[in-house]
Amino acid sequence: MAGAAGVAAVDRALAILDAFTDKDAKLSLAELAKRTGLYKSTVIRLAKSLEKARYLHRSEDGPYHLGSKALTLGAIYQKHFGTAEIVPQTLREIVGELHEGASFYVRDDAQRLCLHRVESRRAVRDTIHVGDRLPLTVGAAGHVILAFSGLTGDKYDEIRRTMYAASFGERDAETAAVACPVFGPEQRFIGALSVSGPRYRIEALGVQAILPVLFRHARNLTRTLGGDADLPALAAWGKQPKAQRAQATALPVKGTRAAAAARAGR
Repeated sequence: MAGAAGVAAVDRALAILDAFTDKDAKLSLAELAKRTGLYKSTVIRLAKSLEKARYLHRSEDGPYHLGSKALTLGAIYQKHFGTAEIVPQTLREIVGELHEGASFYVRDDAQRLCLHRVESRRAVRDTIHVGDRLPLTVGAAGHVILAFSGLTGDKYDEIRRTMYAASFGERDAETAAVACPVFGPEQRFIGALSVSGPRYRIEALGVQAILPVLFRHARNLTRTLGGDADLPALAAWGKQPKAQRAQATALPVKGTRAAAAARAGR
């Protein structure tokens, strides 16, 4: 019974931390109780433990906000994922070339996590924040992640063949995105490199204008992160966009027989 009570207390404490979003710098006791479904007395008791461990901090005027330990854990996560000192510079370069926002997404269970993000400097833009969790089933980056996680079907076969996905108005009717995969050691899929912005601007710019920039940076990132960007399976990165659909080769997903055969033939 004591063990079950301990697990329940941990779950409740995590629920308090999960109540915070990128839109909430501070939350009152009443709001935390409402979002977690816990009694105020329970929130106060757990919050004291979280404050002691620096996961929460209570302002002098009453509301709570995330403590410094949350930032520390986020920094550790990024560092050990191996992208923190590499990907942001790539995103800045993409933004400088295309003048739209650029992101790097990784899979987080049934969602995609924005691990790195550089916003466009334009006044009208789609706003994504580091740490945002978005659906896998809508949006270009989500489609890329599913395709290179081994999901089957014509749509995902096509993404593996052409090495990109584009979405228009899927997650939000007014935004659009183009994304492609990035690989690491042993050709493992690491994450999705994405360009996104207002739908009307992405449509005006055109996928064929975006892809050469996106592919070039994906190829460089793959090399930097330990992948082999010169495999025949990645030939789509070096082709002209108009020719990709007819000539690109599917990339075997690691863990499949096709992937093993491809590695054996290198």
